[in-house]
Amino acid sequence: MAKPTYQELLDAGVHFGHMRKKWNPKMAPYIFMERKGIHIIDLNRTSECLDRAANAMKAIAKSGRKILFVATKKQARDIVSQSAQSVGMPFVTERWLGGMMTNFATIKRSVKKMQTIERMLADSTAQNLTKKERLTMERERLKLVKVLGGIEDLSRLPAAVFVVDIEREHIAIAEAKRLGIRTLAMVDTNSDPGEVDFPVPANDDASKSVAVITRYLTDAIRQGLEERTSNKASEEKTAIDQPAAE
Repeated sequence: MAKPTYQELLDAGVHFGHMRKKWNPKMAPYIFMERKGIHIIDLNRTSECLDRAANAMKAIAKSGRKILFVATKKQARDIVSQSAQSVGMPFVTERWLGGMMTNFATIKRSVKKMQTIERMLADSTAQNLTKKERLTMERERLKLVKVLGGIEDLSRLPAAVFVVDIEREHIAIAEAKRLGIRTLAMVDTNSDPGEVDFPVPANDDASKSVAVITRYLTDAIRQGLEERTSNKASEEKTAIDQPAAE
């Protein structure tokens, strides 16, 4: 799990904040300076916060719980969905449905409906449908997959939510806070870092910045999962060896 170097953060543009007129004064502790009307993020603080967020994600993954990735802005969708899938974590990258966590039971019913349609289209059931009915069903399936496909395997509420751009994803943050779910996020200079438990001050608009932060945090999750697997194997070996020793 190689942590991004100072130079790598610079090259990715992680330090570029918003114009001064758009800033949130609560981000002052994370701002290094102002250059040509644009706030520059202190990368030393970014590095510190990145460590805290990575450790939290690693611990959650090691415990076997899920972290929900949320990023619906165009430049972050592919990066976030690919990262989440690489470690088997749920994700939302198209549209956040209000109540996705606070009304989780209803969302699960929609997921089951999607799965039922998929089964019907895959087996002989669909052969009894007219061409128009099958087309309508396929369109509904695609619509549901687009919005709910990333949380299809989420059987219960996640232990934490990782967000890119807390201004855009304010509903997701509000739902997580209401349910006592931990929040981790990339926080730009126009946002309030106090809205999340583990803020990582960083440019949340540039795809390179999103990639370098998200991939490092994903690596932390991967390490946590590997340690969980290793611990399980060790426990199983101990359980097998104990009777023989007795």
